[in-house]
Amino acid sequence: MEELLELKTYITQGNYAEALNLIGEMEEMSRDDKISKIFSYAEILLIHLIKKHAEKRTTRSWDASIKNSVYRINYVNKRRKAGGYYLKENELEEVIEDAWEMALLRASFEAFEGCFDETELAGQVDAGQISAEAMRLITKGRIRK
Repeated sequence: MEELLELKTYITQGNYAEALNLIGEMEEMSRDDKISKIFSYAEILLIHLIKKHAEKRTTRSWDASIKNSVYRINYVNKRRKAGGYYLKENELEEVIEDAWEMALLRASFEAFEGCFDETELAGQVDAGQISAEAMRLITKGRIRK
């Protein structure tokens, strides 16, 4: 909100160069917020995929969480007015990769009732396979206009 007041001041003063700079900063802040939200949903997606692969089973709750995470990633990533997506596929892959360690740690508390730490759990799953599955689910679930 503070930025909007600052922008209004720049415009009323005719200081368009500063107004444009501030608009650029606001766009970057918005993009960072989108990436942060996508990261959070990617982490949840990975947690449930890791548990599913490690335990070689699923639950309705895990499936619902996976579907919700995929939907929310695509919803947040979709540019409604401009069309397209904030993050391209290679950028989504980077988010999945960045979220992996924390997802593995959190999954280690839940899978097998917390009997394995993240290192032991990592030895029971194929990170590449799970990451590829996450990307397939995300791209398959893309919101169309």
